[in-house]
Amino acid sequence: MTQSPPTALAGIKVLDLSRVLAGPWCTQMLADLGADVVKVERPVAGDDTRHWGPPFLRDEDGNDTREASYFTACNRNKRSITVDMAHPQGQALLRRMACEADVVVENFKVGGLQQYGLDYDSLKALNPRLIYCSITGFGQDGPYAERAGYDLMVQAMCGLMSITGHADGTPGGGPLKAGVAVIDVFTGLYASNAILAAINARHATGQGQYIDMALLDVGMAVLANQAAGFLATGTAPGRAGNVHPSLAPYQDFATQDGNVLLAIGNDGQFARFCAAIGEPGWAQDARFATNTARVHHRAALLALMEPVLRQRGTADWIALLEDKAVPCGPINTVAQAFADPQVQARGVRIELPRGDGLPAVAGVANPMRLSATPVVYHRAPPALGQHTDEVLEQFGLDSARIEALRNAGAI
Repeated sequence: MTQSPPTALAGIKVLDLSRVLAGPWCTQMLADLGADVVKVERPVAGDDTRHWGPPFLRDEDGNDTREASYFTACNRNKRSITVDMAHPQGQALLRRMACEADVVVENFKVGGLQQYGLDYDSLKALNPRLIYCSITGFGQDGPYAERAGYDLMVQAMCGLMSITGHADGTPGGGPLKAGVAVIDVFTGLYASNAILAAINARHATGQGQYIDMALLDVGMAVLANQAAGFLATGTAPGRAGNVHPSLAPYQDFATQDGNVLLAIGNDGQFARFCAAIGEPGWAQDARFATNTARVHHRAALLALMEPVLRQRGTADWIALLEDKAVPCGPINTVAQAFADPQVQARGVRIELPRGDGLPAVAGVANPMRLSATPVVYHRAPPALGQHTDEVLEQFGLDSARIEALRNAGAI
């Protein structure tokens, strides 16, 4: 009989009080690495994203199930229980669970869990080893601490939208959000990193700690080179469409039948590109010989390149350049990306069986490939409250006690 490989976070227990995206993305990362994540949801309603549709999952006949696909993006490998934390017995139950947990993750408003006795100070007194991660829009202090924070408004506030989209005065110009809630996703990733760091620190100290994660902080952090450029010069970057501010040519180009993306990052790649298209002299031209020169003379370079690239189709350019170590590729739709042979070879699409005659849930594989402690997919995104009885029994509650809690409205 084949045994499952060991997981990196085997034995780590996570009490997940979060909902929507940033918190659940964090806890899904921990669950994928082997942590036992118990997702606590509101009775009847559950996580908000269960209702964020369309699109919805479909049954075997292709009909909408009213189960929003959004929820499935960030809740696999978890067990769902329903607990009313506004109910005194529900609060007592969650405190009991926190006593045995390694990690609590929550994304309520600042101070919102104190009234329930589920804040960090209250739970730390019961479990000093507890690692407690709070995710809010603006952090636990500062003039905006009490504000609600959402991905879209943080994309706007942190400056991301000011550098995303076509420049003012060009067709379609103006600020744009990213096509994915990237601040939420990045916050989930930063939060999971912070939790792993705190787990490692606990090995040395025996003590847990508090983690304060703010979407705005993360939004500022992921400005990366754009922030560094502003801090170095005092000049705020602007929108430039798909043009890279510090590299050239590094953008999309129109072809005979569509578009091709060139991502030339050094002078050697540019020289190979020029040779491949029959224009080796461009690489010796003083205006284009170095990346800095190409950035300064971008308009002149594009005036030469654009008519040449329109002479062939996208696939022809990729076939010509890809074996010359010149980074290039198509601009795919999501459907085309999933159909790409490299994506398929890497097993990026996964199928998570649900049992009970329900169709499997399709998902995207975790990109972390660990050789000794790989990610394991052992649970599809759970139905609301699917594991309530199972989890409470593990905490020593018998069926009569569970039924009494249910009758009282606590679960």
